[in-house]
This record gives sequence, C-alpha cells and structure tokens, in this order.
Amino acid sequence: MSVAAASGALAGAPARARAINPWIVAVVVTMATFMEILDTTIANVALPHIAGGLSSGIDESTWILTSYLVANAVVLPLSAWLSRYFGRKRYYMTCVALFTASSFLCGLAPSLGLLIFFRVLQGIGGGGLAPCEQAILVDTFPAAKRAGAFALYSMAIVTAPAIGPTLGGWITDHFNWRWVFYINVPIGLLSLFLTQLVVTDSDRMKEEMRRTREAGAKIDFVGILLVAVAFGCLEVVLDKGQRDDWFESNFIVTFLVISLTALATGIWWELTVKDPVVDLTLLRERNFALSNFFYFMFGFVLIGSTVLIPQMLQGYFGYTAYDSGWAVSPAAFIVVFMAPLVVKFIFPALGATRLIFLSFILQAVALWHFSALDLTADYDSFLRARLIQGFGIAFLFIPVSSLAYSYLPKELNNKASSLTNLFRNLGSSFGIAFVTTMQARRAQVHQNFLIEHLSVGDPAVNARLNTLATTFRHGGYTSFDAIQHAEALLANTMSNQANILAFLDVFWVLGWISVISALVAFFIRPFNPRGGPVGG
Repeated sequence: MSVAAASGALAGAPARARAINPWIVAVVVTMATFMEILDTTIANVALPHIAGGLSSGIDESTWILTSYLVANAVVLPLSAWLSRYFGRKRYYMTCVALFTASSFLCGLAPSLGLLIFFRVLQGIGGGGLAPCEQAILVDTFPAAKRAGAFALYSMAIVTAPAIGPTLGGWITDHFNWRWVFYINVPIGLLSLFLTQLVVTDSDRMKEEMRRTREAGAKIDFVGILLVAVAFGCLEVVLDKGQRDDWFESNFIVTFLVISLTALATGIWWELTVKDPVVDLTLLRERNFALSNFFYFMFGFVLIGSTVLIPQMLQGYFGYTAYDSGWAVSPAAFIVVFMAPLVVKFIFPALGATRLIFLSFILQAVALWHFSALDLTADYDSFLRARLIQGFGIAFLFIPVSSLAYSYLPKELNNKASSLTNLFRNLGSSFGIAFVTTMQARRAQVHQNFLIEHLSVGDPAVNARLNTLATTFRHGGYTSFDAIQHAEALLANTMSNQANILAFLDVFWVLGWISVISALVAFFIRPFNPRGGPVGG
C-alpha cells in the first residue's frame, strides 16, 4: 500500500467512526419537538388551578395559552432563515435551551404577568424545534427511507396534543400545576446533551450558512417585522375572537386590520425582495403547495375535534378532565401502532393520492359518527368514533410529509419545513376558532328554535312542569319555590339540549370539510414514495 493510500485510509477512519445511525438522530430530535407540541395543550386543563394559585381570573389566565401560540406563530416562518444564519444545529440547540430554561421559569413564576412573559420566551424557543427537526430528518435520511423518519415525526405531532390534556389533568391532580412546566426540564437537558453528541450540520448546510452570513448586511428586517406583526396579531384574533364576540369588539377589529395589512404588505415584500425571510415562491411547486393545504386541514380537523370532544364530555356528560382525556388519547395509540405498517406496506402499495383520500374519508366517517350521538351515548360510542378517526390520521401524515419534498431540491428543505409547520400551526388555530365559534352560534339557533316550541300554553310543557313541581314539593319546597325550580330545571335541560345539538352540527360540518379535503388529493402530481423516478 502506498503512503498516500495509507494516509487516505487513516484520514477516512475517524469519519467512519463518527458515523451515527440516522434513527438515533431521529429519536433525539423528536424528543424536544414532542415536548414543545405537548405544551400547546398540556396547560389547558390546569388553567383554573393556575388562576387560583396566582390570584387571577380565568379570562386573564387564557393569555397563558395565547402568548405561547402567538410567539410560536411568529417564530415558525422565521426559523428557516435563522437556522441558515446561525447554523441548523446551533439554532436547534439554542431553541431547546431557551425552551427548557423558560419552562423552568414558568414553574417558578410568582405572578401572572411574569408567567405570561416566560410563556412568550417558551414559545419563541419552541417555535424553531419542529421545522428544524423536519429539515434534519430530510438531510439525514435518503429519500427511500424518509417515509420511516416521517412516521416517527408523525407520532410526536399526533400523540403530543392528544395526550396533553390527560397528562396535564393527571399532573395537576396528583402534584401541582407548576409541574406541568417542570416536566420539560429533564427532557430538555437530556435532549441538549444528546443533540451535541449525535447531530451535525451537513456540508451543504455549512455552505448555506457561509453564504447567508456573507450577505449579512442584507438581512430582511422588513420581512421579519411584517411576518411577526401579521401572524402575531392574527393569532390573537383567532384565540380571543369568540370570547370578545368577533367584530363587535374594537380590540379584535383593530388587530385584524393590522394583521391583514401586514400580511398583504408582507406577501408583496417577500415576493419582490432578493433574499426573503419567507420564500413564498416554493408554493409554485404543485405538490408542495398541496402538502401545505393538507397540513392546514390536518391541524384544522384534528385539533378542532380534539378541542370539541373534552368540552362536550365534561360539560354535558359529567366526565372529569382526566376521563375525557382518555376518550381522546386512544387515537394517538392507533397512529403509533399503524405508523410502521403504513411505512413498510401501505404507503408503497397505495401511493400518496389514494392514501390521503382514504385518510380524510375515514375521518369524515368518524366525525359523522360523532354527529349521530346524543345524551344517552356511552364511553364506548365516543371511543369507537375516535379510534376510526385515529386510523384515518395514521394514513395521512406520512404521505403528506413525503409529498412536500417529492419535487423540491434538497437545498430548499430548510425553507420548506418552516412553511409546512406554519400551515399546520395556522390550521390548528383556525380550526379551534371555527369550532368554538360555530358551536356557540349553532347553540343560539337551536335554543331559539326550542323556545319557540316550548310555550307555556303547550299541554306537554305544562304537564312536564307540573310533574317537576310536584317532585320538588314532595322534597319539602313551598309551592312557589317548587314552580321556580321546575322552570329553572326545564330551562337548563333545554339549554343543554341546544348545546349538544350544536356540538353535533360542528362534527357534521367537519365531516364534510374532510370529504372536500379528500377530493383535493386527486390533484397530486405522481411521485415515487421511495424517491426513485416516477413509473411510466
């Protein structure tokens, strides 16, 4: 062997020794993403305890949720540029460190104002995790094995929001609301340690960072400002709109006008500036644009229905927060169980178009099953419907993730991951706003209808009132009090019935939205799930 050859062999040895199994990288980067997405729902059930512990009202405490979502929405579209400027690994580890530190500070917060401030920091740190993970997975895995990596990612995306309310309720009941935040700290520290060991920036990423830094004087500050204002204000509108009666509130109207103005200006600016912070030209590629539509509808339908079910079970079926969470969580276990099967057999056999179509149709069937239930429904009825929805979701995320990168050059995956996660985040926010608003509006419609048909002169109404009044009199009430209680009970029954009918209406509409989304799948440009050329 020549000296040159021997030197080359020795030089190559460390590189081979440092080679890391891509699945180890996938598991490591998924840890922090799971915790970040979990934090979008885990604090929901703890709000009454937080409000009581910090001597604030429930309405004020909702800013704990809103502040996190606003900061998250602002950072998501900026994460591609930030990771290119600072380096993906460095930016990812900075996000993990900020998320972990702010989680600890949230647990220590002595007042509501400081808790909201720390939640903003937590949202800023968390906003960069999912886009970075997706880009790391695309870089780490060859196209033929990418679907498997996305399966692991889909488990985190679907499981975290589903088990969040259940886990949050259990932690709050058995420990203290502060542990809802403290739970992130050990996992964040472990993620930092393992990321330093196993994650590296590719040569292409390093070159991209070098070019971005050389153009440092041309940082798109205007684009950053417009994106922050547009999505920050939009998130406030979506989260607070129903509580403040939408356009009847000057606060909501003002924020909406600011958001739309900044959004329109931002779109024009990003399409004309040389190095935009958000590259909207990626949406010209059909499959990538369709993948963003499916990401949006994924968040819209899944998170919208996930918000509805616990509200209905706790408000009108007498379930505790913990028990209602168990009516939602099994769908996540279905996704975990099905993901390897989808990657190995189902996706290669059916392809993206048929699998996405089947996914939304199954979700529609599940949602229509929910819309047929009433106050006599038992736990098994809700569980069956949710399991069907879980099967549908299991067929969705892997083909949609592969669809997003099917025709994009690899050097654009950083920008692409920011957009896909932004659309998923927006879909969730729009879905929550839609279901809460529609439920409230439909409840009013049903209540007005029931009032029209429950007049005092109706013999059936009078008979029911007399029966109830007699029952109260036998319980020791005076005749006047018995009649008052009978009328109040009948009014409460009518209100409950109106609200249940409204919930069922929303499920029915979500089912049709899923059907429309299924039909969009037929516009997908064919591609090979394993990354090779498309067959003739």
